[in-house]
Amino acid sequence: MESNVSPMNKAHAAPRCTAKSKRTGERCKGPAVKGWSVCRFHGARGGHGSGKAHPAYKHGLRTRKAEESRKLVTALQRQLRDLDSWLKSGADE
Repeated sequence: MESNVSPMNKAHAAPRCTAKSKRTGERCKGPAVKGWSVCRFHGARGGHGSGKAHPAYKHGLRTRKAEESRKLVTALQRQLRDLDSWLKSGADE
């Protein structure tokens, strides 16, 4: 590496954050995190883990998998009820 080339050139050439200020309407001038469109202050790599890793996780009754299971059971119950009423109406004739 040449001694007259600044190591900060690479940092200055990094893509910029796409977040805008509510107050001024100007874009953030910070460098975006690699693989993200925003900087670390505006949400890159932020948030919590999902499932048991989330701090608000309590029991799992409202997980996506549990909700899908409940919907499947409800649909099967509805089909069974319809089939039962269809069989009863056929027996009455």
